[in-house]
Amino acid sequence: MIHECCGISERPVYWEQKTLAQMSDDEWESLCDGCGRCCVWKFEDADSGEILYTDIRCKLFDDDHCRCLDYQHRAQIVPDCMNIRQMEDKHYAWLPETCAYRLLHEGKPLFDWHPLISGNAASVHQAGISLRHHTVCGQDFCEADIVRHIIDPDAHN
Repeated sequence: MIHECCGISERPVYWEQKTLAQMSDDEWESLCDGCGRCCVWKFEDADSGEILYTDIRCKLFDDDHCRCLDYQHRAQIVPDCMNIRQMEDKHYAWLPETCAYRLLHEGKPLFDWHPLISGNAASVHQAGISLRHHTVCGQDFCEADIVRHIIDPDAHN
């Protein structure tokens, strides 16, 4: 349906019509907004259960483009890389609160800045959601160093 007043189309969108499990591979992959938040080291605070983010990126993360350098082979190269499509319900908490996969899993809508809504692949960066240019290389860090790299992923919004 197209509104005569403004020419805006109101067609059903697949992410509102299908469950995550029902999506095709292409539909699934298009949900990724390219924020890079799933590609930084995270850990769970043993006392609070809070998921803490660091600015330490995976060795395959391209900080300039917010993408994996070898997405097809990432699990072979980085064995603890999260395969979101195979995650159990309890593991969605490890995804950022802004993540489309987590939002849809929780029955929530996508944010206006999401590229599927905005029609602009750069909108995630323009909205300050991405970690592009905000990460450091994942070298060998001792535990004390990792603690110094804890970040609030929303702080640069």
